[in-house]
Amino acid sequence: MYVKDVTVQNQVGLHARPATFFIQKANEFKSSIWVEKEERRVNAKSLLGVLSLGIIGGTSIRIIADGSDEQQAVDGLVELVESGFAE
Repeated sequence: MYVKDVTVQNQVGLHARPATFFIQKANEFKSSIWVEKEERRVNAKSLLGVLSLGIIGGTSIRIIADGSDEQQAVDGLVELVESGFAE
């Protein structure tokens, strides 16, 4: 299991378009991936799950992966979040 915390950079957070980019990136990996905000954990490959967290800009989230490519998965998603989704 590999875990990293990251702060969402873009002001609007993970609304529909950036959440879609996030899920597409998560689906590139074989590992099981989750996103945690406070006490809630959702599947990072589920659009409804990610949107249900209501992640806004400045929010700290935890990305967790478990599987054969867990480190690449977490590092790739952290990089995407830190880039601000090119917004």
